[in-house]
Formats: sequence, structure tokens, C-alpha cells
Amino acid sequence: MSNLRSLAIATLISACSTSAALADKLDDIVDNGELRCAVTLDNGQAGFRDSNNQPAGFDVDYCKDLAAAIGVKPVVIDVPFPDRIPSIISGRADVAVASTSPTMERAKSIGFTKPYFAYQYVVLTREDTGINSYEDMKGHVISSPQGNYGVDFIEADIKKWADPKGALKSYQTMNDNILAVSQGHSDATVVVNTVAQDAIKSGKFKGLKIAAAAPWEIDYVSLAVARDEYGFINYLNLFVDQQTRSGRYKELWNKWIGGEPLDPSKSVVMQ
Repeated sequence: MSNLRSLAIATLISACSTSAALADKLDDIVDNGELRCAVTLDNGQAGFRDSNNQPAGFDVDYCKDLAAAIGVKPVVIDVPFPDRIPSIISGRADVAVASTSPTMERAKSIGFTKPYFAYQYVVLTREDTGINSYEDMKGHVISSPQGNYGVDFIEADIKKWADPKGALKSYQTMNDNILAVSQGHSDATVVVNTVAQDAIKSGKFKGLKIAAAAPWEIDYVSLAVARDEYGFINYLNLFVDQQTRSGRYKELWNKWIGGEPLDPSKSVVMQ
């Protein structure tokens, strides 16, 4: 009997230890009382700093909604594009609400939810470049922020065009990238429609125009978390569904973007 009792106790201890070892990120967030969201505050109406230097935009509100659903305080961590995934891997943030495209390559190191937002890419250029379409960028210096979706597409097209005058410049932030176009350090960039619209409306960059849509598929972006946080990913997927079904997604779209909302549920995974 004593052996059976000892075995039962050992089994219980083992089960408790396993349960503790597999504790979900969601449990940690609840215990800590805060949700740390990595947000890019250099991303048009998706994320920026308002006149009081406070985080604002679609992604910021999405983070606040998620924190409210969990019942904790939202904490926005400002990260540039290249630091979105590293901020999750290092544990600096719990979730990236930062316009991150769920590619097969990225999925080797990070976990993704179903898409929560969708973008259309456009060519942003100056009015004096003669660029009126994506193909017109041939022979021009093109720029892009580091870590931006589509860099591989642009590099491939520059090689395909085989024009010695063509080149790609890389900048750390979106602001530096757009400033480079405005000041003539590059002739065009390919960015999401929301960023392009915001750059033109802001009045900070002179002589810019949207030349045309890029011939790329809609860019569907997901929330990103640590790859092995399956329970947290399940929770986030339910939250994304709730945002859409409740009309909150459309409400945030109308608040920050305007026009006909792009449906994030009609997504594809990019290679």
C-alpha cells in the first residue's frame, strides 16, 4: 500500500510540475497585470505619436482592446520594423501588434495568429520623377525601410530590369525612408496605402504623390508571439474573430484609415 501511495504522490507531483512548466503566456500576463505590446510608432495611421507624444493609431487601439479583454493594463513598446520579431524572441514584449506579415520563413522562429488587418501596397514618389506606375521605377533608385514586406520583390525586379541605374537603398525607419524620397536621395518607395496617404496629408514631406498600386497581393498582417505559445495563440485567434464579428475592426478602420475596409479574413500566407 505504501508503494502505491508513494507512486500516486510521485505521479501527482510530476503532473503538477509538468503543468507549471507548460504554463501559458496568458497566465503570466494575467499574473503580471499588464500586456506588453510591441508596436511600430513610425507606421502611418497604424502607429504613430500624437501631438502630446503619446502612442496612437489602429495598432495602439488594438493593443488596448486586447488588454481590456484580458483584464490587464496595456503597455506599448515602440519598436522599429527590424525589431518587431526580436522583441518577441527576447521576451521584451508579449505580443507584436505591428503590421507583421505571416510568412513561412518568419514562422520558423515566431508564432502567428490569423490576420487582424490588411494593406494594399502603392508606389510613393515625387511629382517630378516621371514615375507613374510600378514598372516606371526601372532605372531609378528605390528605397525601403529595413524589414519591410516586399523588399525581396523589389530586389528581384531591379535584377530583372537589369538597368545599371537601378538600385535599392535601405533605411532604418519609415520616416527616414520617406524623407529620402522627398529630398531626392531616392526616387520612389513602395509602402502600404495608409503610410503613403498619411505622408502626403501630414505636410511634412513636399512634392509627394501616389503613382499607382504595386502589383503585389494584399498584405495580410498578424499578431506575433513566441512560437511555442499555442494556448496564447488560440486565445488571440478568438480575440481577432471577436473584433471582426462585433464590428470593432470596422470601427477602428473608420477611425484611423477610412474608406472601404479590407477584409483580413481573406488571407494567404506569403513565402
